[in-house]
Amino acid sequence: MATNSSNGDHQKATKQPPLPSPLRFSKFFQSNMRILVTGGAGFIGSHLVDRLMENEKNEVIVADNFFTGSKDNLKKWIGHPRFELIRHDVTEQLLIEVDQIYHLACPASPIFYKYNPVKTIKTNVIGTLNMLGLAKRVGARILLTSTSEVYGDPLVHPQPESYWGNVNPIGVRSCYDEGKRVAETLMFDYHRQHGIEIRIARIFNTYGPRMNIDDGRVVSNFIAQAIRGEPLTVQVPGTQTRSFCYVSDMVDGLIRLMEGENTGPINIGNPGEFTMIELAENVKELINPGVEIKMVENTPDDPRQRKPDITKAKELLGWEPKVKLRDGLPLMEEDFRLRLGVPKNN
Repeated sequence: MATNSSNGDHQKATKQPPLPSPLRFSKFFQSNMRILVTGGAGFIGSHLVDRLMENEKNEVIVADNFFTGSKDNLKKWIGHPRFELIRHDVTEQLLIEVDQIYHLACPASPIFYKYNPVKTIKTNVIGTLNMLGLAKRVGARILLTSTSEVYGDPLVHPQPESYWGNVNPIGVRSCYDEGKRVAETLMFDYHRQHGIEIRIARIFNTYGPRMNIDDGRVVSNFIAQAIRGEPLTVQVPGTQTRSFCYVSDMVDGLIRLMEGENTGPINIGNPGEFTMIELAENVKELINPGVEIKMVENTPDDPRQRKPDITKAKELLGWEPKVKLRDGLPLMEEDFRLRLGVPKNN
């Protein structure tokens, strides 16, 4: 039997992983690596696609239902011979031949996942089951983007992968938090029972170009408000903390995890911790010193603090973030100004 481990360390599968396509072992024909990215039209997904497409040996297939993603994010690849875009909902079966699966599909912002909580649960559970079934059938390696939300409102700070979390199972955010926890369970059960090669990334707050402008996440909210000249709305008390990782660093971490030999779960995020007031002050200073900062009511189950312990990512993946918040915010501002049609006044 598999060795039982509390947090996925050094797990041995009970079965050999399924064999990939016979093309992999052809003596005379070197086939491309076929990579499926679910949710590939989304914010992080589209940046991942950009990076994967830079390698001429990769063929990338994106499956996305465009609930929060946008074709616009992929426009430079549409029509490219190594790229394919499928309008597909992961809660339905997908029968294709691939070598690797990056499973990102899921609304990741409270505004979207609370809009249809049952659909969010289905995406996390049935969607992950479908992708694991696909991985089992074709012998693909699968990476799940889980989330720091699996730690809930943490009682341990910073959060290591061994921490089991403090999550409300019946709150308004539970569809996302518990959905991702179940997705992780499914990944490990398929790994132990069927020998599937799995990778789990627990990603922390990420920001950068192509974020949905009004998605309710704090960085995009503040930048959009500053550009429009509106007050920056900080939820009380303002001392709650988050850690922000620039999207290029995040993509680098995901690819290193997929290509490496560790199942995870591994935290991928930036350990630089900011209170919401500090973030608002930074945005104000960098983008629009004229705006005011206004305190507003908090949302239920909002975690008080969030900071990744990235020791594992450093040791096992040789990864740590490079882009500082003050360098990343102006890059995101540029993208938002373009999309909002508000030029910078010099």
